[in-house]
Amino acid sequence: MKRVLYVDDSSSMRNFVSLALSERFDVETACDGLEGLTKFKEKKADLLLVDIHMPHMDGISLIKEVRKLPHGRFVPILVLTTVSDTAMKMEGKAAGATGWLVKPFSEEKLLQTITKVMPQ
Repeated sequence: MKRVLYVDDSSSMRNFVSLALSERFDVETACDGLEGLTKFKEKKADLLLVDIHMPHMDGISLIKEVRKLPHGRFVPILVLTTVSDTAMKMEGKAAGATGWLVKPFSEEKLLQTITKVMPQ
């Protein structure tokens, strides 16, 4: 089963995404960028889902750090955030984000996007 790491400081979002993906993926969560980076270093994920605004390390910084790792260079990274600003999306893309979903989003939209970016 493919492993997804979801990093978001909102416990309700972590619960929603975990529940939405749990039948198809092994889902692990982290509450901020530092915890997410630590978990990714310990056990590589097949997909990373990242919020932008988090304490200790924001999503853009997390993406940059993951992309520096040999096992993080080609992992699909989707940003799940309330931020819809074009400049921020460009910054995310420059950092290495594969895609961007704006909250709120449906479970169906999330699964469609994951299917597009994650190799089967």
